[in-house]
Amino acid sequence: MITSEKKSAAIKSAQRHKNDTGSPAAQVAVLTERIKELTDHLKTNKHDYMARRGLLQMVGKRRRLLRYIATRDSQAYLSLIKQLGIRR
Repeated sequence: MITSEKKSAAIKSAQRHKNDTGSPAAQVAVLTERIKELTDHLKTNKHDYMARRGLLQMVGKRRRLLRYIATRDSQAYLSLIKQLGIRR
């Protein structure tokens, strides 16, 4: 489970204005943190299949959001994946 400090830091790094918590970029940042944490969990607990299913769902949701950002503004997409360290 992601801590509230990590979540707020992820949102703060990707928000467009002061009260922005739900933009696609902020959602991608939060999902990236959750994916990193769950990936570390699955490295030690290889047989946790429900966590693996949740991870795949999160990766799919992040991919859809990134595709949406890429169709709207390609420069924002490129800067976001560079900032978060995500492959293309």
